[in-house]
Amino acid sequence: MRDNFDSYVRLGTEFLPVTYDEMLARGWDYYDFLYICGDAYVDHPSFGAAIISRVLEGEGYRVGMLCQPQMKGKDIVIPFPEPRLGVLISSGNIDSMVAHYTAAKKKRSEDWYSPGKRAGLRPDRAVIVYSQSVRRQFPKIPIIIGGLEASLRRFAHYDYWDDAVRPSVLVESGADILSYGMGEHSITEVAAMLDRHIPVSKITSVRGTCFVSREKGRSKFAEIECAPFEKCRDASPAGKAEYAKACRLQYREQDFTSETAIVQRHGEQYLVQNPPALPLTQKELDYVASLPYCRAWHPSYDELGGVPAITEVKFSIAHVRGCFGNCSFCSLAFHQGRFIRTRSAESVLAEAELLTKLPDFKGYIHDVGGPTANFRQPSCAKQKKHGLCRDKSCLAPKRCEALVADHSEFRELLARLRKVPGIKKVFIRSGIRFDYLMADPDERFFDDLVRYHISGQLKVAPEHCSTNVLGYMNKPSFEVFRAFKKKYEEKNRKFGLQQYLVPYLMSSHPGSTLADAVALAEYLNSEKINPEQVQDYYPTPGTISTCMFYTHIDPRTNKPVYVAESPEEKAMQRALLQWKKPQNYELVRAALIKANRRDLIGKGPHCLIADREPERKAPAAPAKPAKPGNRPQNRKKSPQNKKTRR
Repeated sequence: MRDNFDSYVRLGTEFLPVTYDEMLARGWDYYDFLYICGDAYVDHPSFGAAIISRVLEGEGYRVGMLCQPQMKGKDIVIPFPEPRLGVLISSGNIDSMVAHYTAAKKKRSEDWYSPGKRAGLRPDRAVIVYSQSVRRQFPKIPIIIGGLEASLRRFAHYDYWDDAVRPSVLVESGADILSYGMGEHSITEVAAMLDRHIPVSKITSVRGTCFVSREKGRSKFAEIECAPFEKCRDASPAGKAEYAKACRLQYREQDFTSETAIVQRHGEQYLVQNPPALPLTQKELDYVASLPYCRAWHPSYDELGGVPAITEVKFSIAHVRGCFGNCSFCSLAFHQGRFIRTRSAESVLAEAELLTKLPDFKGYIHDVGGPTANFRQPSCAKQKKHGLCRDKSCLAPKRCEALVADHSEFRELLARLRKVPGIKKVFIRSGIRFDYLMADPDERFFDDLVRYHISGQLKVAPEHCSTNVLGYMNKPSFEVFRAFKKKYEEKNRKFGLQQYLVPYLMSSHPGSTLADAVALAEYLNSEKINPEQVQDYYPTPGTISTCMFYTHIDPRTNKPVYVAESPEEKAMQRALLQWKKPQNYELVRAALIKANRRDLIGKGPHCLIADREPERKAPAAPAKPAKPGNRPQNRKKSPQNKKTRR
């Protein structure tokens, strides 16, 4: 990738071609890559398809975009000739199954990554469907899959919607290469090798990629083998134990300092994951941000109402990649990585100045963030050379003694952003790690956060109050949240502000019992917190929590974990967090009785619900005799009566 470029951030004026006619209009008699995506085409740096396609364009390749292709039978319609080098496939910014189904496995009625929020414009398991269709239509063309869906399904994985273990998506799709994680380095290296006429079957040593081989030893890296697909899909206790061991091994080799390839046998062939790609340097991150994104949806969607997913990010700035928070239920560690990479202040300021020139900008930067907004440096100095600790987290269950919490650089960046002409307010809406914030002895950033960067309410993620559940989540002690909440309220009083704290909460996470859910409801009641939204735990591919959900084993300790699997208990745990909703009354009552907590049913201030008597119908009053000459009371007027009176 380039490390010298003319400007830090520029606004594009031309979308990549989405039809063959647009290619011809550019004077192209060939093109290099066809990018097929399950999302609508939004040319903005918050969308992976836009980044990869623009990076390739910056390297001199011609890229055509085929977004949400139409289906004709089992195949997608490809209104383009065969590309010169390859086809790139992604389901979009999120997993297609998550896009289609709720945690209760009910079909969603909206898709924010589709024009007009229209659902059903991509198939289930889009990467597999698209890849198999391309293979039938372009039998000899190299196929490279990537994006979140492919990245998190690169090994044999538990699939919540099938309630079974599926093989690697690379094996199932029939593609040639899987690019996992943040793909700028790997895709440019693969593209260069294809351009040098190296057969795709010989591209086996690119970091950040997976390939399939008939024998071991094809990668240049040392290889270590995890449990094969056949053992991982075995639903017996022994099979689930093997799955948990495989999960732990896969996570231990996800740092960029790893030099080990992981091999997993699938029948007669082997899936090989090369070590993760090296993180982008600050210059490279600045270069990616400088590419000529149009920062809008493709105009062909205008009549359909546009693509609403851009709304929240159009006037936001991503300044950081990576997250060392390492929450068990989050896929970031397995996809984007734990090592922190940041853009330069100059690049961020240049993007802010560009936003002020957009015609619909109102003066408000909606967010300056990333996976975690207030991470602006690695958690300790040794990580740049040695990587992150394999079996230890920086923040949970206790803060590591080596952690250095310092917000000074981020604070200075925000102060400079506030001074950019045309900017009225700069908000932070992406995740703030309150435990990292509390670890900083200098409270000036906390002061600035409260004074300048909150839009009425600050959203944070304590997730639960139970020490037991927080341990499985790999979240800090709830006492840290209590201390943060107290200080947040103090600072609001200090500056004469009335800003609210909105906690993100999760029900039914592995390890959470009904008693834990009741304890959380009791806390919320005591603090007079009435959450409008709660998240029922959603087992998505590639996370530690999903491994726990499927195996009932914590892969980090190899110890058993309680899991609320039945729809009834999951519904009870969720209802307890919103105990005030009338429609939840029966579920909450049943949950409290089952948990032997009848003391919370009644009239006391500590009670969650009243002890309602079953509704009884009042006895019918005896009919009064009709007086002579009068029509009986309460008698309905019939059409016949009306006609008689006329």
